[in-house]
Amino acid sequence: MTYCVGMLVDEGLAMIADTRTNAGVDNISSYRKLHIYQSSGERILAVATAGNLSVTQTALAMTAAGVRLPDSTTPETLQTAPTLFRAAQILGHAMASVRASINTPPTPTADGLNVNASMLLGGQIAGGKMGLYLIYGQGNFIECGPDTPYLQIGELKYGKPILDRALNTSTPLSEAVKLGLISFDSTIRSNIAVGPPLDLIVMPRDRLSGMARRIEAEDPYFRDLGRQWSEAMAAAHRAIPDPTWLDLDAAPAPRTMAAVG
Repeated sequence: MTYCVGMLVDEGLAMIADTRTNAGVDNISSYRKLHIYQSSGERILAVATAGNLSVTQTALAMTAAGVRLPDSTTPETLQTAPTLFRAAQILGHAMASVRASINTPPTPTADGLNVNASMLLGGQIAGGKMGLYLIYGQGNFIECGPDTPYLQIGELKYGKPILDRALNTSTPLSEAVKLGLISFDSTIRSNIAVGPPLDLIVMPRDRLSGMARRIEAEDPYFRDLGRQWSEAMAAAHRAIPDPTWLDLDAAPAPRTMAAVG
């Protein structure tokens, strides 16, 4: 399993992905899950992947070679897609094709294989707006909107509450990066299937460029962020008054079980 998040705010887009891949507690390895496609001054795209590694790697290889969509006679890639929407179609078609090849012919045994996979596609192409899409293994996809300015894939439940409470479209891009890293710190603490190193890309809106960074387990900022977040959480819950209706002194004593002889 893995965890990936994309956060689309007014100032731009940030995407983070971990690298942990495991097939059991004794078979853990690292693979890059965040892939960047850039042409200077023309486009910058990032793809984060989660789920079955063979499905996502094969789909990305197909898009690099060129995918022929049903409405076209010419193979297209992420480097030639005229719009971000078209790039999402290319990735969706590749994902669906890979899954179909695994499940052909469709039998109960084939369907029982874990071929679940998903992707996040984010970025901007010259002449178009910045965007973020979640692409499902079946090939369909959804677009990130202003009401919920982030999308997640993989082991998302531990990091979601932080983003729900603190992230909105007016959040500064640097603050969004910080919130994303806090969501990763919370996820890593709660789930062994997610772990560093983390890959990050930050794309300011309308610049068609980005800053990429790999965050190792011993990264000083990431370690300090986790420590400060834990301390802040502890201070916050201590500062909240105890329930006004709680009276432990008035609570009845627990009943004891009679000895059975």
